[in-house]
Amino acid sequence: MTQKMSTAQRLGRVLEAVTNQSSREGATPEYGSWILGRVSESQRRRRVRIQVILTLFVVVANLIGIGVATLVITVAFPSPNVFEPQVRPITFIAVPAYIFGALVVGIFWATRRVMNNVRWAIEERPPTKEDQHNTFFAPWRLTRVLLILWGVGTVVLTTCYALVDTQFIPKWLLGISFPGIVVSASCYLFTEFALRPVAAQALEAGPPPRRFAPGVMGRTLLVWALGSGVPVLGILLAAIFALTLENLTPTQFAWAIVVLALFALTFGAILMWILAWLTATPVRVVYAALNRVERGDLDTNIVVFDGTELGQLQRGFNAMVAGLRERERVRDLFGQHVGREVAALAEKQRPKLGGEERSAAVIFVDIIGSTQLVTSRPAVEVVELLNRFFAVVVDEVDQHRGLVNKFEGDAVLAVFGAPVSLENAEEEALAAARGMARRLCVEVPECQAGIGVASGQVVAGNIGAKDRFEYTVIGEPVNEAARLCELAKDVDGHLVASSVTVDRAGEEEGARWTLGETVTLRGYDEPTRLAVPA
Repeated sequence: MTQKMSTAQRLGRVLEAVTNQSSREGATPEYGSWILGRVSESQRRRRVRIQVILTLFVVVANLIGIGVATLVITVAFPSPNVFEPQVRPITFIAVPAYIFGALVVGIFWATRRVMNNVRWAIEERPPTKEDQHNTFFAPWRLTRVLLILWGVGTVVLTTCYALVDTQFIPKWLLGISFPGIVVSASCYLFTEFALRPVAAQALEAGPPPRRFAPGVMGRTLLVWALGSGVPVLGILLAAIFALTLENLTPTQFAWAIVVLALFALTFGAILMWILAWLTATPVRVVYAALNRVERGDLDTNIVVFDGTELGQLQRGFNAMVAGLRERERVRDLFGQHVGREVAALAEKQRPKLGGEERSAAVIFVDIIGSTQLVTSRPAVEVVELLNRFFAVVVDEVDQHRGLVNKFEGDAVLAVFGAPVSLENAEEEALAAARGMARRLCVEVPECQAGIGVASGQVVAGNIGAKDRFEYTVIGEPVNEAARLCELAKDVDGHLVASSVTVDRAGEEEGARWTLGETVTLRGYDEPTRLAVPA
């Protein structure tokens, strides 16, 4: 009684867990069905779940098989009658005794063999090749036990009745053997389903072992042979018995065909449903995972639980997503080094040496007193300070759709209008420069920097050698911005732009600047009028 209560409580817990899991909206069963639980489930709970599922199905399938065998023996082939006085002891004593014993022994023996084959998973140790072999052959070993019990029952009961009357031989051979074969095949397919959680762990040791008629084709042929071939063979044998047995009337033969046809339709449909379920669930899992990847979730990873080609599909999906994650990581890393716009441009078209003329605005930023800064502080502190400084500069450039073209020690060159064209590159550059000057005073007060802004025609493109090059801009605005940056170090606010750049900006941005004196920059013949923030 205690054992029965314990089993009932375990079954209740399993069903409760299934109900709770199935209520989660939008979630996808990791093993294709909520009945099998989740990957995070403990091994002890998983063992109970698998044993309950196997026991229930083996009992139900065999009870249905016994019912079908009874119909075949009593209705399909009523003559000779199994209730005749001379065979009643066999019918009412021997047959029930064997059925009861076979059920008890079969359930205990078959499920115990399966659980022994997957004991490595229960003990939570990595699977060896032998463990993997035992796991994938566990369904066949359970099926072999059931075939033995049905076969022994066929031989024993047929012999018992044949000792009384040899006319009993055909009906008992046909009535027990065919349902036994189909029931055993159903248990084989369902055991494969129930062992998916353990099979997923076993597949971590490598590809599944080679089996007779492996894969989806093997399953399909098995279902055809047992769901259609066996019943059709039964109908053929029924016709042969009708021709050879003198006491089989046309009505009895017709009922035999009806019972066998119903048997073929019912069990054929059940086996095909199990086959379709086994085939569709891995595909559905992959389909749901593909939808998540399409939405941008590259952390998606599915459990490989099928030992057929469908398992290879699942493994291939995981490899594909791993490749996408690596590609995204490389793309992000590449974008951090050369700029995301340059990286995106390199992906769309094959990079080549050379450049093109573009109208662009340039910002040059350089730290004031960098030599003293380096010599007066520890190297680690200098690096931390530079990173905070560069973080402000990069953030402002990104916000205004510019490109940080290069870091030159403690200086930064930023470009607006290349490689991505902007409606008004000058306006974006001036706004970014003002933001930098304002934020550097507040966020990095110990690190002052000169900021120069210029604009004009530049040549933007890939400069270097065939095997190693970088995207950069060359032209008068770059040199002018560098000279303005030097000049800005001695100006209040440390921000200077050329008046040409301010003139080309929009009215709103231009109103934020004040035109100043005219100077001749170092290396220039023509004077340049300066502008500073108003």
